[in-house]
Amino acid sequence: MLSVAVDALDVVLVDLIGLLTGETAGFRSYYQITDKSLDIYYMSFEAFVSLKWTNHLARNTSILLFAYRIVGMALFEVTGIRKLLFFFPNLFENFYLFYVIALKFFPKYAANNPKQLGIALFLLFLPKFGQEWMLHFQETQPWNWLKQVLLG
Repeated sequence: MLSVAVDALDVVLVDLIGLLTGETAGFRSYYQITDKSLDIYYMSFEAFVSLKWTNHLARNTSILLFAYRIVGMALFEVTGIRKLLFFFPNLFENFYLFYVIALKFFPKYAANNPKQLGIALFLLFLPKFGQEWMLHFQETQPWNWLKQVLLG
């Protein structure tokens, strides 16, 4: 869970490092490859954990979503086409968190059948769709927008 939080705040950390060191370029030029590499690293642990799930539907869905994201990340690295990431969203991470939380607190709704799985994936995809569109088609960064609103 800490990895997910750090990943969500990575652009904030990059900005803070820049402010503290006076660095305006440097690491930022390596941001994408570093971010994607670290994503693969921590998501690999989540995928490994999901291999042990006894719910075959959830396990197979998790692994499929992980593999789908890896394919998208590889295509992005090879082509440099940022918009590809929109078509290969990181729904794996959202599904992983959903399943772990549902299993702990709401086991009755933990993707126990195809209908529950479909509903869960649809509901998880809705906000992800907006986020991916904003990041990879509009190429706006939520952190930059928030800075503008808060700091003027």
